[in-house]
Amino acid sequence: MTGSHVLALVVAHPDDDAYGLAGTVALHEDDPEFRFVLVHATDGGAGQIDPSYPPVNEPLGRIRRRETDAAWTAHGRPPDRHEWLDYDDGAVAEVPFVELEERIGGILAQERPDVVATFGPDGLTGHPDHIAVGAATDAAFGRLKADGGPGLQRLLHGGVCRSTWDRWNRSRIRHGLQPWIEGRVYDVHPIPDEQIGIEVDVGSVVHRVVAGLMEHRTQRHVVSPGVPPDVEEDVRWGRTVSSEMLAIAWPPWQPGAAVLGDVFEGLD
Repeated sequence: MTGSHVLALVVAHPDDDAYGLAGTVALHEDDPEFRFVLVHATDGGAGQIDPSYPPVNEPLGRIRRRETDAAWTAHGRPPDRHEWLDYDDGAVAEVPFVELEERIGGILAQERPDVVATFGPDGLTGHPDHIAVGAATDAAFGRLKADGGPGLQRLLHGGVCRSTWDRWNRSRIRHGLQPWIEGRVYDVHPIPDEQIGIEVDVGSVVHRVVAGLMEHRTQRHVVSPGVPPDVEEDVRWGRTVSSEMLAIAWPPWQPGAAVLGDVFEGLD
């Protein structure tokens, strides 16, 4: 499959895909050449469950798969192709790297997406599953890019710039939450502002991003912890996810270059 606006997102767990690129997907839904490919390494079956969620009598991973489908339905633009690699949650880093790279690379080879997005070297939160998926996706991208075939024009890493991270951390402290500690596993990690190469204004579709987020009900304690009592949850999230920030891993990004406003901007 080739096309001029094919986007592949490769992540580890359900809800990793719920923000970061969901607004971009919504913005491109009317583009007849747009195709969205989503890859999950694991179904998140070893995760914790929000205390307010009713008792469950089936594997968590099965529930989280349904939540992911419901999230993209609520969002309004489900993936054109969605692959589950079916690795065990929490054990992706133990998968032989060659195997993980080949499985991800096989999907990318079939689709030849113009843009591939995944985790950066720190996995955004330091989670070993995130780091393994990001590294394998980077390797697959590099291998396929070298064959001279179509697509694979841009590799992106999700990120939160330091100025935004600092602002969010101050808000956490004001509302009585524990601040994130840079480098601590499971806390959001910042990257320098100058490493952000793309910032997409998704304010016009932010309600759809939030609609998707809210379907991850078993993970409410993760995706929306400690909502202040004077702020409705959807309002708070609307403020938080109104822009999408990404670092450009390929082609080489020069700090100080003009920040792009769309993941496809400037591509052939």
